Amino acid sequence: MKLKALVVDDSRVMRNMVRQALQKTELAEWEFVEAEDGADALEKFKPDEIDIVFADWNMPNMSGIELVREIRKMEAAEEIPIIMVTSEKSMGKVETALDEAGADEYICKPFTVDQLERKLSPIIEDMQEAPGDSEDFFSNLV
Repeated sequence: MKLKALVVDDSRVMRNMVRQALQKTELAEWEFVEAEDGADALEKFKPDEIDIVFADWNMPNMSGIELVREIRKMEAAEEIPIIMVTSEKSMGKVETALDEAGADEYICKPFTVDQLERKLSPIIEDMQEAPGDSEDFFSNLV
């Protein structure tokens, strides 16, 4: 499965670490678009081109949580998984991201490839099943 991921972090080193870890999971054939903050990410985010988003929380111009909220306002983007990859570890922050803003998963830095793979596997499995759902729908119309 090919996936185009938007990786958002104000640290180039961290964006590289996320990209490398994702490639090591071998959960998909990855293509990447990078952004250095939420505002940059919002400009680069195209719901018909981006399959999944990985966003840090603390960034200048627009935080990751603000980015999640903006993406979730877009009707065309409601099914696109958003993963917070952040050093924010408090339960309050996790709840804000998952329950209030609409992120799909929360990964704390530092993370291992195994942790990333464990948290992403169910999301990517759901993404693989999604196209079959629409095919079944259309085959039932014939």
